[in-house]
Amino acid sequence: MTIKKELWFGFGLMGLIVLAVLGMVLGVDTMTNGHYGLLMLGLVVVAIMLGFPTAFTLMGMGMLFAFFAYHSGGQTAAGAVKQTLDLMVQRAFSVMGNDVLISIPLFVFMGYLVERANLIEKLFKSLHLALARVPGSLAVATLVTCAVFATATGIVGAVVTLMGLLALPQMLRAGYDVRVSAGAITAGGCLGILIPPSVLLIVYGATAGVSVVQLYAGAFFPGLMLAGLYIVYVILIAKLKPAMAPPLTAEQRTVPLPAPLVTLGLTTARNALGGLVGALKGPKNRDVPAGYLLGQLGIALLPALVFALAVGWSYRSATAPLPVAEVVEGLQEMGTGGGSSSESGGGLAEPPGSSDDAPSAGGLSEPPGATDAASGPAAGGVSEPPGASERVQEPPAASGLGEPPATAAAPAGAGTGGAGSTAAAGEPRALTTNWWIGVGVGALALAVFYGILSFARLEIFKMLLTSFFPLLVLILAVLGSIVFGLATPTEAAAVGAFGGFVLAWAYRQLTFTVVKESVFLTAKTSAMVCWLFVGSAIFSAAFALLGGQELVEQWVLGMNLSKTEFLILSQVLIFILGWPLEWTEIIVIFMPIFIPLLDNFGVDPLFFGLLVALNLQTAFLSPPVAMSAFYLKGVAPKHVTLNQIFAGMLPFMGIQIVAIVLLYIWPQIGMWLPTVLYR
Repeated sequence: MTIKKELWFGFGLMGLIVLAVLGMVLGVDTMTNGHYGLLMLGLVVVAIMLGFPTAFTLMGMGMLFAFFAYHSGGQTAAGAVKQTLDLMVQRAFSVMGNDVLISIPLFVFMGYLVERANLIEKLFKSLHLALARVPGSLAVATLVTCAVFATATGIVGAVVTLMGLLALPQMLRAGYDVRVSAGAITAGGCLGILIPPSVLLIVYGATAGVSVVQLYAGAFFPGLMLAGLYIVYVILIAKLKPAMAPPLTAEQRTVPLPAPLVTLGLTTARNALGGLVGALKGPKNRDVPAGYLLGQLGIALLPALVFALAVGWSYRSATAPLPVAEVVEGLQEMGTGGGSSSESGGGLAEPPGSSDDAPSAGGLSEPPGATDAASGPAAGGVSEPPGASERVQEPPAASGLGEPPATAAAPAGAGTGGAGSTAAAGEPRALTTNWWIGVGVGALALAVFYGILSFARLEIFKMLLTSFFPLLVLILAVLGSIVFGLATPTEAAAVGAFGGFVLAWAYRQLTFTVVKESVFLTAKTSAMVCWLFVGSAIFSAAFALLGGQELVEQWVLGMNLSKTEFLILSQVLIFILGWPLEWTEIIVIFMPIFIPLLDNFGVDPLFFGLLVALNLQTAFLSPPVAMSAFYLKGVAPKHVTLNQIFAGMLPFMGIQIVAIVLLYIWPQIGMWLPTVLYR
């Protein structure tokens, strides 16, 4: 019965599209090529909803209507066929020559390798134990696990399927409502299409001509914001309606201790640092090797070691001598005086005090204070400077020049970045107040950590060391190298693929079967994306040839919309399109229509891309396509219905709309990091 409802819903949407197309055709006295372009757009959407392959539907429709465009322009049938085939070859070659697309198979390959390293089970278990006292801890741990794992893999289907097998049974056994459980898994799994490294951002960047590096930097904080809003919603549900997300029992929060620690009579509630030190010097350790206790103590002291290394590195950076370029920052150009600079911003300025009598002379004016003697300009000679008989004077404002940086100290505070610093070149700088505050806060946090570090928390910390931190290092290596300009997206993707190899090897999952499956799935996904690009390029060219873009632009501009109204209209259209279409189809079909309109309304394509990326979360959460719902339904218990999954996803769709509004109101959420790093 549910499937029938979904079918009727899909057919209803297709009927509306067909009616709109028919209304356009019948409502226009004369069909122009632009109207045929809109007709092609409507037919493509209907064909995709009927289940035809997206890439080849775009390609076929594009070639058919491109032939019509050429033929209607006076070409013979043979000439139109030749031009259409030339167009197809040129567009396909342009896609093949796009270097950015090389990163797609590498990121996908990294994702499949990480997925097969079986980290997600350890990650979920360690996180739900670490968050055991948080309301709705299982759902919160599910969202955090999805966010971390989606960042490492970027494969929505894999994350939703694995979490459906792992987290859904545990949440249902703990008494969680089916809708809350399903919504947390499906919404969390979709974060992979927003949080870098995201294939969606690569596709949008290649389509819109926007830097993928800047898109990655811009999407980082909106992705964290969306994940944070999901977590806040789950916590509020758990607090307001505990029956929907009950707290874990004491038995579910229990962390078993290793046998050697039990032999020593240690308990889970005892402080780990004090207990290990006491066991080392106490009489009870004769049954437990000292090497084992030292190993446990070393693990417990890892945060202190990392803190010490961080303090040492920051101390060295903060006290490093200033480069010469920073010390001489206070020097001015000759002749500029103490205040104004040259209007041209480059070259030498006129000496101060020069006369304005001959602005068009274009040459050097008389020295300041020169007398009007017979040896003046009229005489054709160069007059003596004033007082030349006594001594040669310094040029005006020469007193502002100091000794070379190697022989004189820099002015106070010049180029040091700290108030009152008087360090010269080659001399260590004084530590700033901010450095001492940072070290103090870090030391306080470390003291609190060791104060609450029980043996139970030490076991959870050890679990995080083997599940969360390896993924964190991989993510930071990939994203950090991209965001800080150390590598291009393609190079960072290669680093990520190598990191996936290392993780699979470290967890003893690097077998021939795993590599073969990963390569096969990577080739399948990459081929789909590349054919989509080829089909989209041909379709966009045909749409432009028919004048469809001009017709849309005239229609939008004729509405006299403001910037805000245009953004609302475009995001509403994308939100509606997310119901019947997937994000790939929306990006490759409709973004080439929206992007040319951005200049008319003064919208930054980078900011627009961030709004679109947030909005396209709906493509995986909205029926009837809602692929994440079908992924979850495929592995869920039989009593979990598709309607329950859809009902659980609706609140998270509302949260996505809230996130879009917040990003629009405060665009610096997404634009601050790219602005700081690249602009």
